[in-house]
Amino acid sequence: MALFNRTPRAPLEYSRTLWLRGWVTAVMVFLYAPLIVLMVFSFNDSKRNVVWRGFSTKYYVKAWNDSTLVEALVNSLTIAALATLFSLVLGTFAAIMLWRFRFPFKGAVDGVMSLPIIVPEICLGVAFLIFFAAIDWPSGLIWPFNLSAITIAHITFCFPFVTMVVRSRLASFNKEQEEAAKDLGASEWQAFRDVLLPHIRPALVAGALLAFTLSLDDFVITFFTAGPDTITFPVKVYSMVRFSVTPVVNAASTVLIILTVVLTALALKYQGVKSIAESH
Repeated sequence: MALFNRTPRAPLEYSRTLWLRGWVTAVMVFLYAPLIVLMVFSFNDSKRNVVWRGFSTKYYVKAWNDSTLVEALVNSLTIAALATLFSLVLGTFAAIMLWRFRFPFKGAVDGVMSLPIIVPEICLGVAFLIFFAAIDWPSGLIWPFNLSAITIAHITFCFPFVTMVVRSRLASFNKEQEEAAKDLGASEWQAFRDVLLPHIRPALVAGALLAFTLSLDDFVITFFTAGPDTITFPVKVYSMVRFSVTPVVNAASTVLIILTVVLTALALKYQGVKSIAESH
């Protein structure tokens, strides 16, 4: 019955709501229309993207058979995965440290951690280039941990974002829950694992997705820290675009977009399942 007993909106309120919806729709179209056009023209049966010549998937086959492009994509995924892993650990413990403890120069430490978010990427790229050149750090992929100059640089500017997301989640945590767990005999590790960690799990997923996305599509810092033998996907695409924007570039970009969307959807679905399980 509540559905049929709604109070009718005033004409002014209805016009404001309609205007707001139209504005949001226009902004969303403006932001996502280029991605849709890119994905559509990845199926264009033409060497140029200016005119539509017909539907074809041959450029996906060409992109898959391009060994250098596939290698660049694998390098980007590898670096992004490692940067996400290290950033998640460092960012989480940094957030807990800044949230829980009081120590001298805490404000200075907090400010230094925020520098990679504030400082322009071009300045960070030049700084990383000078630093790694001064200590003669190898720029190529180093196995098994792949702590190359690119990976360390990506960790440096990714983990502050994880710290920011986790700290915002910790602000809503009730410390009395952790104290109650300790009163019941839980150790520091058990209280962290069973009380604090489930609370910040959504922030961990969000921070990991943010770090992975930032690392995967970074170009400026990677351009300054990459060596001649290490090519990532953004750098490879840039080198291809310098000559002409072909459907091969669109096809590779479409695959990357779909991969990102699928991973995000899986993460959101996982968060939804966990939230429903916790509510019951």
